[in-house]
Amino acid sequence: MNTLKILLVEDNPTLARQTGQFLEGHGWHVDFASNGQLGLQLALQEIYDLILLDLNLPDIDGLEVCRQLREKAQFSAPILMLTARDAFTDKARGFDSGADDYLCKPFDPRELALRCRALARRWELHRNDEIRIGPLHVHRRRREASRDGQALKLTTIAFNILWELACTYPEPLSRGEIVHRIWGDNPPDSDALKSHIYSLRRQLDRPFPEPMLRTISSIGFQLEQPNAS
Repeated sequence: MNTLKILLVEDNPTLARQTGQFLEGHGWHVDFASNGQLGLQLALQEIYDLILLDLNLPDIDGLEVCRQLREKAQFSAPILMLTARDAFTDKARGFDSGADDYLCKPFDPRELALRCRALARRWELHRNDEIRIGPLHVHRRRREASRDGQALKLTTIAFNILWELACTYPEPLSRGEIVHRIWGDNPPDSDALKSHIYSLRRQLDRPFPEPMLRTISSIGFQLEQPNAS
């Protein structure tokens, strides 16, 4: 499985550190939030493969964080709730709020890793293989892209970048996030992304009267529909 980017929302610093170190030992990247407000902010700003969410948080209850994420997030990552509450009613409330799985504390970290893999794999299998944005059509499994019915001859990396941008449309994707999604923990040199963006633009925009790939200063890149108001 590719490198996972995980958000861990946990207010217990010892448990957060131990859990994070264990997950990072699998080659996964872990971001931390010690309260619900920060967790919500990060989850809405970044793209994660999985969110590990404690139910008992010092400010916003984990159930409310989960509900808000399901209402507001453009990118609906799987949510695994971590909590000492093991009653059926507590689990039911967690699932009703939008959680995908539930793990009671204390837990074996090996079981947590297994559940992380299973949730990420399940989400990946259910991701759309086909995305349409105005005149743009991208098919992930066939690795084909076209605009106005005209096939785009993209390199492997350029196609992968286009797919990630299409998945986050209409939100922008930061340069750092593109690098992480495409290359994981082995980023190329600093000029590689610029070169691949140039290659993508040459196929996606240059043959057409209006561009679809927009550069956002100091942030990254964003797809937009021609003539979109």
